Amino acid sequence: MNKKQIENYQMFSIFFILILGILFHFTYKLSGENKFVAWFSATNESVFEHLKLVFFPMLLSIIIGYFYVGKNNSSFLCAKTIGVIVAMAFIVIFFYTYTGILGYNIAIIDTASFFIATIGGEYLAYILTIKKIKCNKKLAIIILLIIASSFIYFTYHVPELGLFKDPTII
Repeated sequence: MNKKQIENYQMFSIFFILILGILFHFTYKLSGENKFVAWFSATNESVFEHLKLVFFPMLLSIIIGYFYVGKNNSSFLCAKTIGVIVAMAFIVIFFYTYTGILGYNIAIIDTASFFIATIGGEYLAYILTIKKIKCNKKLAIIILLIIASSFIYFTYHVPELGLFKDPTII
């Protein structure tokens, strides 16, 4: 797999994640609040639920990309896992920083942070993939499974923490 093929996949991946993430913002309501759809779609406006909009499309991108890029690149899985974690961390840090300064959130800024996080996470994954970082594929898979399981669990067992609170409900 050459650099250009990896680059092309990453460009596809960015658009795929952005489109799917936007769709997943609405699929829960459109599904009639289906419990299975709640696993991967935002069920409210909390930061936690919006992290699903980044994580699950990125996870699908990883699965698809594994067959196109990952089989021939030993660092792909770890690079993409790091990209997912960085993208989610960016959203959380950026949201709480700017809302801490302003005292409220602005939907367009939240949407922009999703775009920036996606592009940044995928760019980092691209750099790490072409640099062929050392990788423990089993650890990357375990991390992705823990994150996915946590999203599903906490969708139904919501902790009383700010990350999980819907700011639209007073």
